[in-house]
Amino acid sequence: MGANNLTKPNAIELFHNPTCLSFYQRTPMKKSLLLLTAAALALLATGTASAQEWATTKLKASRRHGEWVKVKHDSREVEAFVTYPEVKDKVPAVIVIHEIFGLSDWARLAADEVAEAGYIAIAPDLLSGAGPNGGGTSSFAGGEVGKAIRDLKPDQKTADLNAILDYVAKLPSCNGKVVVMGFCWGGSETFRFATENKDIKAALPFYGSGPTDATAIARIKCPVYGFYGGNDNRVTSTVAKSTDLMLAAGKVYEPVIYEGAGHGFMRGGEPEAPNATAADKKARTEAWDRIKKILKGL
Repeated sequence: MGANNLTKPNAIELFHNPTCLSFYQRTPMKKSLLLLTAAALALLATGTASAQEWATTKLKASRRHGEWVKVKHDSREVEAFVTYPEVKDKVPAVIVIHEIFGLSDWARLAADEVAEAGYIAIAPDLLSGAGPNGGGTSSFAGGEVGKAIRDLKPDQKTADLNAILDYVAKLPSCNGKVVVMGFCWGGSETFRFATENKDIKAALPFYGSGPTDATAIARIKCPVYGFYGGNDNRVTSTVAKSTDLMLAAGKVYEPVIYEGAGHGFMRGGEPEAPNATAADKKARTEAWDRIKKILKGL
């Protein structure tokens, strides 16, 4: 069974840049303005949801086997999407941490593309149980997703990801090596998770800022390979600080800044993505070449 038989309702992605949502949440507004803004956001959400249909279509066409699993730990149950490569031997696995938009169809497509490259991929829904009636990403409406993600507690995120890592590492088709990669919010979480789990073989944060606590940095046991957009100064301006902290701690940190690329270039640079810029497309292609080289070297 391929991923095309496993499509679930995707999260509505309100903004490509999470700072917009943050501003919306913290800015005081009068009741009338709030109502007007809500209506505008609803229209924007409808348009953005339609814009992601290309990702859903591409995911449905995948020939790789994808399946939904529930990973239990403590009193929680984390829903995740696993995609398998068509290979002969056991291979490493990659945990794909979603953007601030939750486990969208694009996040699952990114996992499928990892499998296309020859590796097992598992994309957990870190909003599992946080939605209405105990649902996950797909149970939220519009901008509620971003707020719910910001409300997640660090200890819960770590416990969820630890459970996901343990689960995927023990799959019969996995060779026991697990890498973590994530995008935007998931990029920051990838860097943070590297400070919490010593079994990660490599961390690949995409356009997400790193930890600023030297004590946390000192706990990192794996190399960190960063991917950043040249036109994403909000995030890329933090690379120098991360470089200093990692160097002082004697850690491996190799950031690459892709000239002209904006925030979210791995999604925005997809060939099928609407309004994809040449710089984003180029950055995405070069980033995938680098990802494959890193994974091959494990």
